Parts: sequence; structure tokens; C-alpha cells
Amino acid sequence: MALDTLDWTVLSVAALAVAYVIKRRLSAAPTGRPAVPPPAAAAPKATPGENERNFVEKMKKSDKNCIIFFGSQTGTAEEYAGRLVKEARRYSFKAMAADMKDYDAQYLADVGTIPDALVLFCLATYGEGEPTDNARDFHDWLKEAEGSQSADLSALRFSVFGLGNKTYEQFNYVGKFFDGALAKLGANRVYPRGDGDDDANLEDDFNAWKDAMWSAVCVAFNVQAGDDASFRQYAMKFRPDVPVEKVFTGEISTLNAYAQQKRPFNMQNPYLATVLVNRELYSDNERSCRHIELDISAAGIRYAAGDHVAVYPSNNAMLVQRLAVRLGLDLDAVFSLDAVDETAKKRHPFPCPCTLATALQHYVDISGRPSAYVVRELLPFTSDSAEKEKLQSVVKDPAKYHEWVVESERNIVDILEDMPSVAPPVDYLLELLPRLQPRYYSISSSPKAHNTAIHITAAVVRHTARSGRQFNGVATTYLLDQQPGARVPIFVRQSSFRLPVDTKVPVIMVGPGTGLAPFRGFVQERLHAKSAGKPIGDTMLFFGCQRSEHHYLYRDELHGAKEAGALTHLTVAASRDQASKVYVQHHLRDHGEQVCQLLKRGAYVYVCGDAKKMAHDVHVALEEILVQHDSKTREQAADFLKTLRTKRRYQQDVW
Repeated sequence: MALDTLDWTVLSVAALAVAYVIKRRLSAAPTGRPAVPPPAAAAPKATPGENERNFVEKMKKSDKNCIIFFGSQTGTAEEYAGRLVKEARRYSFKAMAADMKDYDAQYLADVGTIPDALVLFCLATYGEGEPTDNARDFHDWLKEAEGSQSADLSALRFSVFGLGNKTYEQFNYVGKFFDGALAKLGANRVYPRGDGDDDANLEDDFNAWKDAMWSAVCVAFNVQAGDDASFRQYAMKFRPDVPVEKVFTGEISTLNAYAQQKRPFNMQNPYLATVLVNRELYSDNERSCRHIELDISAAGIRYAAGDHVAVYPSNNAMLVQRLAVRLGLDLDAVFSLDAVDETAKKRHPFPCPCTLATALQHYVDISGRPSAYVVRELLPFTSDSAEKEKLQSVVKDPAKYHEWVVESERNIVDILEDMPSVAPPVDYLLELLPRLQPRYYSISSSPKAHNTAIHITAAVVRHTARSGRQFNGVATTYLLDQQPGARVPIFVRQSSFRLPVDTKVPVIMVGPGTGLAPFRGFVQERLHAKSAGKPIGDTMLFFGCQRSEHHYLYRDELHGAKEAGALTHLTVAASRDQASKVYVQHHLRDHGEQVCQLLKRGAYVYVCGDAKKMAHDVHVALEEILVQHDSKTREQAADFLKTLRTKRRYQQDVW
């Protein structure tokens, strides 16, 4: 269970000294394990007056000839960039990873001043073809430069790996755009773009691309691959004498930021929102759904219906305890992980100094399924031959990895418990594991109805995994345990998922399950407009759930909106209420003529929920409606919907 007694106001060391802490302080790093020698060089510091946004000058100063830019929303692209930095050493490159928000794209034109320079990009696509927050400025500069042909990148040698999901219409748009725009500006593509598909196997896609990319680099730069040796970027130093007030206790970037909250609030400076309401919407068997209200009255945070709220979760406290027992850790020990290699992208991989309890609960992801890369890195620390053989088979065979890790939903703690001879040093584990990332939720309220609170509608992920263990989703389990009075770190991310400004424009909303969340906010917007005397266009809502008696979210609220005229049409597809399953796309077809007429009158279509199945089936249903009721061919119907997307009249908020 997550710590529901944690006082985010103070977040003191006392709050972190939970009952499970082992009362043995680590005085030195664990011994009796294979050594992974760190480089001797210390990380360089910026010279006063240096232009820190000029990455070319930074590369020259630190003697680098390879830079790997990452555009990351959830941390995966950043993780891949870090792995490429380590691998670059095998190919005689001195590399650095670079957060795109820290540098100016204009200096791409100067890369040629560094002999034998290589530039790699790991770029995620967010939402409907949008760059990630940290890549937006780079994207905008490149778009302008491409349009005006104002930059000469002929001395740039590059390759791009895109991270996306094929269930989205704009699959890997950002990677494709960068790849094409760089080439149009004269840059030389060393190896073709890789398209990673998170709907299939992103890890396999990345590994296939990078292996082939490095082979192409060997030819282009006339180099050979060296030994595949691990090396360390950070060294652990225990710091028992650090004053309590100088120890991080879960803050994202700034010491004491939670004790002394200052605006503006954003990804690096989240707001501690007090939980006002946390109530059950339904609960049966292993399924549960919560309605949560967060107080933002004192934050100065503004949001709009359709925006997303990001929540920084904490790892389950019992999971932290299990890991501490497994590795023999003193969770009270204060330490720092300090950069000892000049290729490290940060002085610390997370805020330091902190306790081991803080690091494992707030900073590294011990809840998610570790990548095949992480599993492979455990091999040097495995003493039992049978266990090593098992791990090697998992790493080498994607099918076995998928079965043993993905389908069985094993996290790093599960793996260590199942493999008793695996004994990685905790400092290496902290360096190896990805950073715990915020989780995004579609806001289920409108500021016109709730201007001092943000509402979340969240399905709790909690079930028995194939391994027989209880699987708990890190964020929803965390939210489940935050009772009224608790404080939750949040920030708001603006979305383009918006109602038309003109309230007379018809809208068609399709949202099964928690996909209803943004539409609850939309309905509140319509109610507000109606109460203000504004004319309301036709407003159709197609909601879906399993059983209407148990899973019909906000039933009374939606019926009230219909009676008030804010909803002109409300349909509920309860898939299990009858022998044959009925979904939202079936009801959409049943009302095909009305849907077609509204589209002819300029209606906007909104879809929220599952990307893999539901959104696809709804799209097919819309095509069929246009064929049946508007005499279009299938090709014409597809083109019509594509035009709607371009005009922002057909929008999706899917996952």
C-alpha cells in the first residue's frame, strides 16, 4: 500500500522513516560482487559566461563528437538516449545525451566544426502528432527553417529513432518530421529512420534500429566496434553528516520546494494539491473506479475542459520494503549519486542527497516492467548458473521476455525475489532503473463549474498477475490511498482537445469507461452556456460500460444534463447487459443517419478512451455511416474524415 499518512506539507525525514525501515545504516557500498569500474574523470562544470544553450561549444569544451538529443514525455526516449551514450564508446565516439529544452536548434548548423561529429535523435510523438514539451522549441525552429530554407545543415550527419504507437493516426509524426526536415536542409542521413511502435514491441524496434545504425556508422566513419564493456556514470557516496534541511524528501527538482511552494507550477515544480474528495464510483471483483477532487484554489493554476492533469505518484511502500529486505538496505541512509563520467547528462540522476527510502519510493521506477536491457544488465551479478541461463534466454528471445516479464507483469523486485543469486549493488540499480514519471489523466471537470478544483476519474489497476502476485498500477493505487486532506503533487498540461468556441456548433462525443472524463467537463461547459442564455447546438454522447447497473459513471449527473437540455442525445452501450456484446460503435451505427446529418452541419467529433480497439472501431463505424447515409465510397469517406482531422473537427484523446 502507498503511504497514505505521508504529509506532503513537510515531507520530513521523519515521514519517510516508515515502520518497515531496517535499522542498519550502510557505511559503505555492498561488497562481494562483480566490479563495474567508473571512469576516473570528473564531470565538467560550466564556465561563467559560457553560452550554455550552445551545445556545439559544450561538445568542444568536453571533447565530445557525438550528441544524442531526446524528446521525451514519459522518460523512454531519455532512457534510450542514455543507453546510446554508453554504447557510443564501443564505436570510438565520445557522446553526451541532451535534453532538447536545454539547447538552441540553430547550432545544428555548426556541428560540422567538430571533426567526425554524429548527431542522433530519440523523439517521442505525444498525443495527436505533437512534439513533447521539451522538444517543442526545436521542432518549431526546424519547421520554420525548413519552410524558409534559412539553414545550411550540409555538414550534419544524423539518424533518427521515433517513438510512437501505430494505433494513432499521426504515428511517429515527430520522428518523421525531423528526419525529413533535416534532410531537406542538406543534412546527411547516416542510417534510415527507425519507427518504434509501443503497440507492438518498442524495445525490439529500438534494438533492431540501433544495432543496424551502429553498423552503418562504422562504415560511414570508418571505425570498428570495440569491447561491449559496461561502465559507470555515477558513484555513490554515503553522507551521514548532511543536515536534515539539506536532504531531498521527494521534491522533483528544487530542495524544500514542497515546504515552500512558489508559483508558477509546472513539470519541474508541481503543486501539492489537497485531496477534497476521493470516493468510489464503482467496485466489483478486482475492478474499481474513483472520483477524486483536488483543491487548486491557492495555486493560481488555470485549466480548460479537455486539458490533462499530471500526477507524480510514489512507489508502493511495501514494494520498497521488499526490495530493502532482498538487498539488505538501510533505508535511512543518506547518500548522493554523483556524476563521475563526463558523458553523464546530469550531475545526479535524481535529486541528491536523499535517503534510500526517498530514492526508491519517489525517484526510480521499481513498479514497472523492466526492459530487456535492464534484465541483461543483471547478468554480471548472477552467481547461480541455472538462473543466469534463465535470464540469458529471456534477454535473447523476445517471446520469452514477453512471456516471463510482460505477460507475467514482473517488476524488478519480483525478478530479484525469483532469482535469489542475483545481487546487483544498489548504486548500480539506482543508476540503471528509469526515473519514476508523472501519469497523465484527462481532467473530468470544467473550470466554469469548478474553478477551484480539478476532478479526476480513474480506473484503479489492481489484479492478480500470471505470476500469482498482486499487480498494482503505480499511479492509480497511489491515488486510491490518498484520502481527503492528503496532498498530491500535480501540474496541468494544456491539450488541443477543445470544444468549438461557438456553442451552436453540434458535437458528437464517444467515450466508454473513463473515456467519459473529458466529456463530463464538456457537458459542464454546455450547462454553463445554457444557464447563461446561450443557444446550444445538438450534443450527442455515446457512453459505454460493462453493466449499466454497476458501471454507469455519473448516471444522475448525465441524466440531469439531458433534462436541462445540455445533452440532446445520450446513449449507453452496456456490453454485458445482453447475450451479445454491444459497444459504442454499434450505437453509433444505429444513429448513423442523425450522425451523418450533424457532420453535414459542421459537427465536431470527439473520441476518448482505448486507442488499440475502441478508437479504431469507432473510426470504421464513422466511415460506414458516411458510405451508407451520404452515398460516399469507402475512399471518399476516409478522405472526408482525414479532412475533419486537419480542420480539428475530428479529435481523439486516446491511450
